[in-house]
Amino acid sequence: MTSTARITALAFGLGIALSGPSALAQGKEPAMTGKTAMGPVLTDAKGMTLYVFDKDTAGKSTCNGPCAANWPPLMADASAKPMGKYTVIARDDGSRQWAYNGKPLYTWAKDAKAGDTTGDGVNSVWHVAKP
Repeated sequence: MTSTARITALAFGLGIALSGPSALAQGKEPAMTGKTAMGPVLTDAKGMTLYVFDKDTAGKSTCNGPCAANWPPLMADASAKPMGKYTVIARDDGSRQWAYNGKPLYTWAKDAKAGDTTGDGVNSVWHVAKP
């Protein structure tokens, strides 16, 4: 059995859907650039707009608990390595999150579809992440 077949079998056994090779396995950056009414923004793999939080400091997320429920972090897996302007930071709960230029990245729970930017300007501290 090839390593790809073993991974697929393991994922199937754990109930994980695989839609193709991991972006990180291919050496691709963890975010993409998407087009929105606000111009180009960083997006996750599903095309959902990514945001930065003014209260975060370089390399440190301050959005935890209920904040992270509304602003889900762009999570990085255990094998994720920094690449280009992307770094991996440790969250308070020990999980790992992607950051761009040192700023942790998040999605916004109220964005309904790819290209939405409804989180920009929330409480004057959330902003779309620009490439």
